[in-house]
Amino acid sequence: MKRKMYIIPIFIPHWGCPFKCVFCNQNAITGQRKDVTIEEVVEIIETHLKTIPDGANIEVSFFGGSFTGIPIEKQNLYLSIAREYLLKGKIQGIRLSTRPDYISEEILENLKAHDVSVIELGVQSMEDDVLQKSRRGHTSEDVVKAVSLIRKYGFKLGLQLMIGLPGDTEEKSLNTARKIVNLRPDFVRIYPTIVLKNTHLERMYREGKYTPLSLEEAIKIAKKMYIIFAKEDIDVIRIGLQTTENINFNKDVVAGPFHPAIGQLVESAVMLEVLKKVLDRETIKGKKLTIFCNGRKLSTIIGQKRYNKKFLEENYGVEMRVKILERLDEDKIVFSYDKKLYPISIPEFIKENF
Repeated sequence: MKRKMYIIPIFIPHWGCPFKCVFCNQNAITGQRKDVTIEEVVEIIETHLKTIPDGANIEVSFFGGSFTGIPIEKQNLYLSIAREYLLKGKIQGIRLSTRPDYISEEILENLKAHDVSVIELGVQSMEDDVLQKSRRGHTSEDVVKAVSLIRKYGFKLGLQLMIGLPGDTEEKSLNTARKIVNLRPDFVRIYPTIVLKNTHLERMYREGKYTPLSLEEAIKIAKKMYIIFAKEDIDVIRIGLQTTENINFNKDVVAGPFHPAIGQLVESAVMLEVLKKVLDRETIKGKKLTIFCNGRKLSTIIGQKRYNKKFLEENYGVEMRVKILERLDEDKIVFSYDKKLYPISIPEFIKENF
């Protein structure tokens, strides 16, 4: 059985980055406004370890700033602490996030020496005009070069993407997804752009120079990107920023498609597309339909405020029930009607039908 993954996040301040992207307020995103001391790193790791069950797959992850852009001495201090836990078998991996233009052979040699296993790159877009308007300070070619080097050194690779940036469109976001597929990352994250306080994007928004995506638009685009990645066996491990004390409406979120459960909303929208395709090829109008699923997927199938269930009943003329069958894997469902069972693997169905 695959061991459950636990991430011990260590958020560093906005170090190592000479650029100020239009959307960026790292203090709000990380909740970190001062240096993280060595003692605090140890305390964070120890505190998390006490809450994680035995037998879990644990990674210490350095997020927040551009890790490989901070002074090498500070990098090595942080990494050496994490590596001690790795060598003792208390954790199983070390990951970090950084910029595509902060990757070089020298940098990767150092990360390899400290047993870093996963590198995440903040790509955001593969459209150069979008990168320029967002003041990213790197190009799509920088991404290609960085990915090539990271692969050469054998790291596991994650790419972080944003939708709804200045100059972005649905087609540009989908084109980015297609280009990302060609780079073959192990996983991706998708972040709909939200307007945060004290950013250039807030000024653009206040001046009417930027219009954020609506929640519905963000779900639609992310859904299509999710399907593009799923068809190619690329995991989407997160959609949307994690809700924190600061990342919330009436706090640092000014505008944009913020929702505390946007990831589930997107997965539910993907599930609806799957269910529609299944019903399109079956003659079940007027019949009673039961869908069996793992309990963790119940709300994903039914939809927010029962939207999926209502949509299918109204548009396909079925009487639909959803029942939990815990022995089912999370990526499998079983249709039942006319006293027959039709098992479906969601990943395989997406590959074959989208």
